[in-house]
Amino acid sequence: MGVVSVIQSAVSEQIGQLFKVDLAPSEVLVNETKPEFEGDYTVVLFALVKSLKKNPEALGKELGEQLITSNPTLFSGFNVIKGFLNLSLADSFWLRFLQQSYNDPIFGRQPSNGQRVMVEYSSPNTNKPLHLGHLRNNFLGWSVAEIFKANGYEVIKTCIVNDRGVHICKSMLAWEKFGHGATPESTGIKGDHLVGDYYVKFENELRAQTIPVLEKIRAGDLSDIDQDDKQKLTLFISKVPPLQDNAAKKQEVEDEIKEIARNNTPLMREVRQMLIKWEQGDPATIALWKQMNSWVYQGFDATYRRIGSDFDKIYYESNTYLLGKNLVESGLKKGVFFQKEDGSVWIDLTAVGLDQKIVRRKDGTAVYITQDIGLAVQKYEEYKCDQSIYVVGDEQNYHFKVLKLIAQKLGLPAADGIYHLSYGMVELPSGKMKSREGTVVDADDLVDEMVRIAQEKTVELGKVQDFTPEELKDLYDTIGLGALKFFLMRVDPKKRMVFNPEESIDFHGFTGPFIQYTHARIKSILRKEPVDHQQVTDTVGSLFPLEKAVITLSEQYPSILAQAGAEHNPSVIANYIFRMAQTFNSFYTEHSVVNAESPEKKQLRLKLVQLTANIIASAMHLLGIRVPERM
Repeated sequence: MGVVSVIQSAVSEQIGQLFKVDLAPSEVLVNETKPEFEGDYTVVLFALVKSLKKNPEALGKELGEQLITSNPTLFSGFNVIKGFLNLSLADSFWLRFLQQSYNDPIFGRQPSNGQRVMVEYSSPNTNKPLHLGHLRNNFLGWSVAEIFKANGYEVIKTCIVNDRGVHICKSMLAWEKFGHGATPESTGIKGDHLVGDYYVKFENELRAQTIPVLEKIRAGDLSDIDQDDKQKLTLFISKVPPLQDNAAKKQEVEDEIKEIARNNTPLMREVRQMLIKWEQGDPATIALWKQMNSWVYQGFDATYRRIGSDFDKIYYESNTYLLGKNLVESGLKKGVFFQKEDGSVWIDLTAVGLDQKIVRRKDGTAVYITQDIGLAVQKYEEYKCDQSIYVVGDEQNYHFKVLKLIAQKLGLPAADGIYHLSYGMVELPSGKMKSREGTVVDADDLVDEMVRIAQEKTVELGKVQDFTPEELKDLYDTIGLGALKFFLMRVDPKKRMVFNPEESIDFHGFTGPFIQYTHARIKSILRKEPVDHQQVTDTVGSLFPLEKAVITLSEQYPSILAQAGAEHNPSVIANYIFRMAQTFNSFYTEHSVVNAESPEKKQLRLKLVQLTANIIASAMHLLGIRVPERM
C-alpha cells in the first residue's frame, strides 16, 4: 500500500474515533505538501468541515495531534495552515520503506489482475517506409502496452497493415512504368525505401499530368472528364466567381477542382484499373503486389528490430476489408442503420451531435468504418479483451467516435472497451511533412542521424577511451535511440510537438541522455562499493533533506505507474523519471556516498543508490529506452 493510501486510512480511522463519522479512505484528499511549507503530505480539510461542523484550524489541530499520538512510527509532526493539515512522516517510516524496496528489481509492478488489453499501433501503409510520425506512434503504443503489463494486465500488441487500395497501386504502377525490373538486391536500396521511391515518382508524374487536364478544365473543355465528375465540376466552377472576395473558400473550391483534374489523368485511370484487377484476383497483378509487399515487409522488420518495436499479432487489410458486411444487415434489421433510395446504408448520429455516416456504398462495397467494426468483433472473438486501445493520430478523432458509437448501438461485446489513444502530429523545425512530395523524414534516416549526433557529442565529452569499437557502437545506438524516444514521449500524447534532433541529445537537459548518464553514474558507484544487505536501523541518525527527497520520490513510483496506465500517457513516467534523476544528482552533489559520515550512513546511501538505479532502469524500460552500465 502506498503512503498516500496509508495516510488516507489513518485519517479515516481517526475521524471515526474522534467524531463518530464513517468516512471512506478514498474520500480523504491527500496531496504532496507544497515546497514553501513544512511537511511531506497535506490533508485538505475543507471537504470535511461542513460534515464535522468544525472550523478548519480546530479540526486540523485536533486531527494532527491524534494522528501523531496513535501513529508515532508514521507521523513525526504537523502544522495547520488555512484549512490544510501538513503532515511530516517519521524517518522510521522512510527507513522501513527503503529496506523493503531497495533490492527489488520489479518494485512498483503489480501482480496479475486477470484483465486483458489489446494495444494496436504502427498501422503502416505498404507504399512507403516508416517515418517520423510512425515513430511517435510506435513508441507510444509499445510504451502503453508495457505500462499496462506493469499494472498487472495481460497485453496483446497488434498491428494492422494497410496493404491494399489505390495508394498501394500507385507504387506498383510506378514500378511497372519506371522500375525496369529494379529490386532491393539490384539497387542496394532497402525494400520499403525502394517502394516509397516509386510512390514519390508516381506523384511527380501525376502532378505533371494534372497540369494539362486542369488547363483544359479552366478553358471550359470537359471532354476528357468522367461523366460523374462532370456534374461535380460544373457545380464547383460555378462557385468560383461569387467567391472572389473570400480567398479561403475560393481556395477550397479550387482544391476540389484540382483533385477532380488529378483523378481524370491517364495515370489515375490506370491506377483504378489496376485496383479493379487486384480485386478480381488477376494473377499478374497479385504477383506484383505480393512481390513489392514482401520487399516492404523485410524493410519494416529491419526498422522494427532497430527501434525495439514488436507485435503479438499482425492483421492485414487485404484479409479484413470484407469484414463487417454481415453487421450491416444485422444493423438494418435492428433499426440501427437506414437505407437511402440509391441503396446505400447509413447511420444517423445527429442526435449525439455528429452527422449521418455511410456504412455501405450503393454498390454494396464496405467503407473503412465497416471494416473496423468487423475487425473489432474478430479481435474480441479471438482474445476476449476487456479493453482495445487504438493508437492513431488525432486526425482520426471523429472516426473513432463513430466506431465506438456504432459498436455500442449494435450491442457488440467489444464496444465499451474501445479506446482511441489520440496523439498530435510531429513536425520538424522546418514545418510539416508530406508523403506525396517526398518531404517526410524516414524513420531509418532519422535514427541514423540521432546515432551520428550521439557519437559526436559523446566524443566531445572525451570519456570513452577504454571502450571497444563494438561497445562504442552499442553505446551510440543506446544514446541516440534513447534521446529520440524520450523526446517524443516526454510530451503529453494529445499535444502536437516539434522535434529537434540537436535539442534531444543534451547530457544536462530534460533528455534521455541526462537520465542515462545518471544511471551510468550510479552503476559506477555500485561497482566500487557493494551494498550491505543488513537491516537499516534508527542508529543511522536523522535523514538529511536530500536523502529524504530521493526516498520520498522513490516511494511514489507505483502510483506513477498507475497514473500513467489510467491516463494512457507515457509522459507521466518520462516527467517523473527526469525529476528522479535531478533529485538524485542534487543529493549526490551534496552528500558523499563512499566517504559518508558513518558506516551506517554509507550503507543507507548505498541502498538509496541501488533503489534509484532500479527505478530508473524500470521506468526507462517502460519507455523502451535502454540504460547503459557506463558512459
